[in-house]
Amino acid sequence: MTMRLTSFFTASALGVGNGESLSNYLRVSAPGMAEMSGDIPGRSIWFGSVKCDLPSVPERHWNMRSNRLLQLALESEPSFGALVRRYGADRVGVVLGASNTGVDEAQGCIDEWLSSGAAEPPDRFDFSMLELGTPSLFLKERLGAKGPAYTISTACSSAAKAFGSARRLIERCVCDAVVTGGVDGRCRFAMNGFHALGALSEGRCRPLAEDRDGINLGEGVALFAMEREGGGVALRGVGESSDAYHATAPDPEGRGAESSMRAAISDAGLEPDAIDYVNLHGTGTLANDAMELKALGRVFGDRLPRYESTKGLTGHCLGAAGAVEAAICALLLESGRATAALSNSFAFGGSNASVVISR
Repeated sequence: MTMRLTSFFTASALGVGNGESLSNYLRVSAPGMAEMSGDIPGRSIWFGSVKCDLPSVPERHWNMRSNRLLQLALESEPSFGALVRRYGADRVGVVLGASNTGVDEAQGCIDEWLSSGAAEPPDRFDFSMLELGTPSLFLKERLGAKGPAYTISTACSSAAKAFGSARRLIERCVCDAVVTGGVDGRCRFAMNGFHALGALSEGRCRPLAEDRDGINLGEGVALFAMEREGGGVALRGVGESSDAYHATAPDPEGRGAESSMRAAISDAGLEPDAIDYVNLHGTGTLANDAMELKALGRVFGDRLPRYESTKGLTGHCLGAAGAVEAAICALLLESGRATAALSNSFAFGGSNASVVISR
């Protein structure tokens, strides 16, 4: 079933808000991409930050950067709050993708606790910092919604999978509208994890380049209002697969990636040649980009659409990546630069998702 994405908001290293993000995309400019040091012992990395003063969130159990990013989206796009007034609180749900929630804030508290020798952690610590459901529960409270609210956490495919879950809530008449998308803030734990895997680029990441050497991480938020009818762009199809090839490495032949792309295009009721733009997962690692291009070639054959990876402009936003990149697709659709777009998100463990949106 086709759903309407009647409004959306995005913020990442590419820009804050839809207008700035599109303008910087067209200029190939990313104000938030910068080299930083101090988070990984002995090295500096490039990271994509949201460059603005985020709203405050005073409550201890909500006070984390991911929630401040969500608050930014709510204050910037009032149509999200209008959903509750239109449909009633019981008919509005929240489905987000995320992977880090408040892990960075919790790490800071635990570091302070261990170094101080205190009997208890600092007062600002709250176990909600470590709970994956926190962003969705925060957003539900701020919206005043009373429908289902949950977070999908399948690493880098989290937010892409959220679109499918949100659509099912509406298809099954559990909700009349869902606020969906993804959010992830800066997280030192994740940085060090990717460093341990040897996956971080030595400089600015170069997806698809012959000399690519790894990823840059980033943070971001993208929220969408999903409804049965209305303006905006259309969510046409969602495809998912789970190839379980390896805990961290993708299937070199890209069979799971191919399966999710074909499933999304089929779910959209389209033929491959109807797609005129593909936003690749395109991390910049040797293994991911090689397998994804193989899969792309098998899906589209000799009629390849325009394709690119935008992670050089946003960094890899992890659990939020699928939503941030779907928002870039939506910006291109709204500005007339594409008619039907496919966005890919592939994760550890072979958890794959592709989304098709169109005018």
